[in-house]
Amino acid sequence: MANSKPLQAEDRHEELRTLLDAALDTVEEAMVVLDGTERVVVWNRSAEAITGQRRAERLGLPLPEHWLRQAHRRTASGESGFSGVGSGKGHFYTGALPLADHSWQDDPARLNGKSPDHAVLVEMTHAMGHALPVMLRRAVLRDELGGRIGVCFRFYSAEDFDRLPHGEGSDGARVSQAQAEMEEWLEEAFRAAETTSAPFGVLWMTVDQGHSLRRTHGRDACEEMMQAVEHALRHALRPSEMLGRWGESEFLIVSHERSPELLADHAHRLAGQVRTVDFRWWGDRIGLTLSVGVAEWHTGCALAELLARAQSAMQASVFAGGNQVSRAHADSGAGSKS
Repeated sequence: MANSKPLQAEDRHEELRTLLDAALDTVEEAMVVLDGTERVVVWNRSAEAITGQRRAERLGLPLPEHWLRQAHRRTASGESGFSGVGSGKGHFYTGALPLADHSWQDDPARLNGKSPDHAVLVEMTHAMGHALPVMLRRAVLRDELGGRIGVCFRFYSAEDFDRLPHGEGSDGARVSQAQAEMEEWLEEAFRAAETTSAPFGVLWMTVDQGHSLRRTHGRDACEEMMQAVEHALRHALRPSEMLGRWGESEFLIVSHERSPELLADHAHRLAGQVRTVDFRWWGDRIGLTLSVGVAEWHTGCALAELLARAQSAMQASVFAGGNQVSRAHADSGAGSKS
């Protein structure tokens, strides 16, 4: 009888472990968890499918060497180089993941369970040896006293951008109110598209009521309106997307929808979300609509050309009376309504 309690506790632990593995295997997103010694304790079924490495082969071991790799990019001087690790805004990583250097993990903002990390595009090494672009997020796991107890990685194959759920923007999508920062994000997404052929498109949006509201109600009303629209948009984005202010009453969204058709459908979804905004100023309800231009990057297309096409398509939506989504043609700046 003296040995029954330890056996029961061990059986219970094994039962809980089986339940946990079964639960994580229902999640479409790949999940890999490391303990405090940087050894794998979770490797769910989606991680097996994406990496080609089975759970039994990884549990209890460190991550494979050179699991995440950095892609070459062209620098401003024209030389081949690597993007840095420090900014945390969509850069690639090189060599083995720098888990031994925990400087990137010790941001005080994470101590309260909040993490500023977002999905970033990296190259992962498949079990067969080839490079596989994935969207990856990482979070430091901490105990109730703030001590680091592990790391969690969540990722999707870049080929499955359109499987990323909508409506998680507040948790994953990147949002900027500074045009300069948005320009940096655009350049990073453009470089990633050039080096990995990942889907890359731009939605150029203007709030149809922006100029009239500024004229009749002033700057404060216009800014409140933009914040209301931003709130609506960010809660309808995918985790991999970027949203940024562009001028007084315009937004840019960097998206990774797989095709022009999916990109246009996404634009319609976002425009519909904004139409539901209950925006009031001094008691007056003001209906809000968007004019949207959609442009998708293709091989050989410069970033300036992509932006010009998106802006031209947005202007076509404005000229059509607003509350429209127009797609840019690949061979010109003209747009067609969709």
